[in-house]
Amino acid sequence: MAAKTTQSQVVSLQTDSTVHNAARLYYVDWLRVIATLGVFLFHASNVFNVGDFVIKNAETSMVVTMFQGFFFPWGMPLFFLIAGAGTWFALRRRSAGQYARERTGRLLMPFIFGSILFGPLQLFLEWSNKTQRGVRQGPFLDFVKTRPWSIGPRFFGVVGYHMWFLGFLFCFSLLSLPLFLWFKGAAGQRFVSRMARLCERRGGILLFILPLALVRLSLHPFFPYEHDWADFFSFMSFFILGYLLFADKRFAQAIRRDWPITLAVGIGAFLALAAITLLTGDINIEATPRTLLDFAWWGLVAVNSWCWTAFMLFIGMRYLNHTNKWLQYGQEAILPFFVVHQPVIVVIAYFVVQWNTGILPKMLAVFAGSFVVSIGLYELIIKRVGILRVMSGMKAGHPNKAQVAAITGG
Repeated sequence: MAAKTTQSQVVSLQTDSTVHNAARLYYVDWLRVIATLGVFLFHASNVFNVGDFVIKNAETSMVVTMFQGFFFPWGMPLFFLIAGAGTWFALRRRSAGQYARERTGRLLMPFIFGSILFGPLQLFLEWSNKTQRGVRQGPFLDFVKTRPWSIGPRFFGVVGYHMWFLGFLFCFSLLSLPLFLWFKGAAGQRFVSRMARLCERRGGILLFILPLALVRLSLHPFFPYEHDWADFFSFMSFFILGYLLFADKRFAQAIRRDWPITLAVGIGAFLALAAITLLTGDINIEATPRTLLDFAWWGLVAVNSWCWTAFMLFIGMRYLNHTNKWLQYGQEAILPFFVVHQPVIVVIAYFVVQWNTGILPKMLAVFAGSFVVSIGLYELIIKRVGILRVMSGMKAGHPNKAQVAAITGG
């Protein structure tokens, strides 16, 4: 009798906790579209920051670099968290096999397609730009050999450049699937409920900082390079959290209630991060952390990552839970736009940086030109050619509104 009661309670818990997700949550779709546009702006501005990128302008901007510094800790974590949320919605109406097949077509196929088609082009233009600037010497094949070819997460960025995101996401989707299926069971539901109860307390949503900081600080000393194992498991943590946050309505309630706390802590963490950066004069994100200050910096990155991600979820819940024709268009265009946007930026920037003019006209040309060409490629070519639709992760044929799906959504 007790076992039957427990099972009944679990069913009741599943029903109660998912009532808020009975209707489509449009703010998740909006945040996905906005995050993709943010990635576009970040990549376009990389041409003019003080760091390294495929194509670099001779004159760089500290203002652009500082602007990017604000988004660096939480931009991609937000992207992966939203992807995890999309997985929650997808598994509501798909079996594990259907989900795996759908992710293969939606993520792995575009990764392979984009890497083969655009990877060599970006590699050649990177070598040419660095040769012109005197950063590197030697023939193209020697430059190819200097790439960090290895087995591991960095492989996705080496062969695919910006397509590493889809490679990571495909891996996360399959690796996390057993955990997500467990979450749907009785034991998993009890675990989710316990976590949600912790968040019912004021400020409880900040507890998620602890596992995120633990993952980052334990792995980064051993894998400091960008897109290596520390990044892989840190981003995977956000992907899993994205699923978890939508598995019980109390998480959303906590995010709504505690937004002043997450905003205040986020602002404080960012200011502390900026202070350490200014104090040390320079932060190399691929350097092995050795000092207490180094570990404090990466700990603050984890705090920033969670607080600003949670705050952006609140902004979405509060202001973006509606739909219109722009969202419907963005939902269909988002994946092919992502696939082509960086190669377009690289090609346009390769020629623009050679202009004999100031940095502002160059920036305007790269931003505006890349956006128009990327949208044009999608609108005039990709969406109209069946094989390109499939290879870009879209459904074959022209979709109706019910078929419109997000880059990682259901």
